[in-house]
Amino acid sequence: MKTVTVGLVQQSCTSDKDLNLAKSIENIRKASVLGARLVVLQELHCGPYFCQNEDTAHFDLAEEIPSPTTELLGSVAKEFGVVLVSSLFEKRAPGLYHNTAVVFEKDGSIAGKYRKMHIPDDPGYYEKFYFTPGDLGFEPVRTSVGKIGVLVCWDQWYPEAARLMALAGAEILVYPTAIGWDPRDVAEEKIRQKEAWVTIQRAHAVANGIPVVSVNRVGHEPDPSGILPGAQFWGSSFVAGPQGEILAQASNDQEELLIAEVDMERSESVRRIWPFLRDRRIEAYGDLLRRYRD
Repeated sequence: MKTVTVGLVQQSCTSDKDLNLAKSIENIRKASVLGARLVVLQELHCGPYFCQNEDTAHFDLAEEIPSPTTELLGSVAKEFGVVLVSSLFEKRAPGLYHNTAVVFEKDGSIAGKYRKMHIPDDPGYYEKFYFTPGDLGFEPVRTSVGKIGVLVCWDQWYPEAARLMALAGAEILVYPTAIGWDPRDVAEEKIRQKEAWVTIQRAHAVANGIPVVSVNRVGHEPDPSGILPGAQFWGSSFVAGPQGEILAQASNDQEELLIAEVDMERSESVRRIWPFLRDRRIEAYGDLLRRYRD
């Protein structure tokens, strides 16, 4: 049995980038002590979730890749001997920016990256103002712990993205995330939203027969413009197995280092009894390339 110990760093963030990174690095260290070989950080973990409003000054937060931040994270991955999944605001060219996940091998090198494909535009989540949709496709990153299908936040609602990663050989799906409640929502609506978020990702595990790792931030972050009440990020980071079973889950209101054991070989036995990939009727799916069937 090939098992991989995974560490999920669920944390709150402030405008102090150095402090945020120091907190992440300390949790990476702790995860390595606990045997983690793969550590995943949340979406845009270097600072607050700045997409709550539209402000051109926020573009100053972006950095080219490689950058001093990737050099630091690479050195951390090497020091602690872990494969590390990070999430950065990438400046590709003047006026061209991406929401980019960078994966580091345990030797500190950049194993690969993924640029977020699905970009939301909702109150408090004005990402289309900041991010250009990715152009690297749905390609898993080869690492010493396996082929990692990295997707980012809003991507996690799309079965097409998960399926394409699985069809490209991903052995595990990883979702760095920043999602929260509008504090004005009633309790029942908050429950529905969070349960839908967990359910859709567990469904990706089931439909593709592979484990899923989802890492969310936690805590309240105010709207910089003062127009909206801010976002209450609901944490609840979790790991699911290839039948959607919850292997570990964090709280919705605390910073946590979540550790889970993932059997990377179990997908083989699960896919033998649930051969969804075998039974796909690919000749009949052409309409999936249409926006809608009128």
